[in-house]
Amino acid sequence: GGWGWGAARGAMEGGAANVGNDGRTLYVGGLADQVTAETLNAAFVPFGDVRDVQIPMDYKEGKHKGFGFVEFAEEDDAAAAVDNMDNAELFGRVLRVNVSQGRGSKREAIWAVDEGETWEERQRGERELKEQIEQRKAAGQ
Repeated sequence: GGWGWGAARGAMEGGAANVGNDGRTLYVGGLADQVTAETLNAAFVPFGDVRDVQIPMDYKEGKHKGFGFVEFAEEDDAAAAVDNMDNAELFGRVLRVNVSQGRGSKREAIWAVDEGETWEERQRGERELKEQIEQRKAAGQ
């Protein structure tokens, strides 16, 4: 069957694995308009390495939809973040933080995520890539 080793591992550890999320991806709701992925990363990184941060955008409105997802490298760190950040305030808005239902590692196919990389390292890598492309364009003029 197409279960993937993650689900099998969860079953072996005696937990019913929630397919698509192993407890490391958190849903964060109640975001103020000025919150960015950088803000979320900074708010959650004290609890452990942040693997990914996503804030779905409403392009019609030109702003985000008021919620985001934070993926930790370790499940224990994610649990600590829920304990500490649920009902915490960020920019005067009360956050709702819980383990995301089912939106977990499905998108990893889109990002070929290097397992050891944190979100910050990947952002840096993307910026450097963009700069290289700009430089090539400039050189080609």
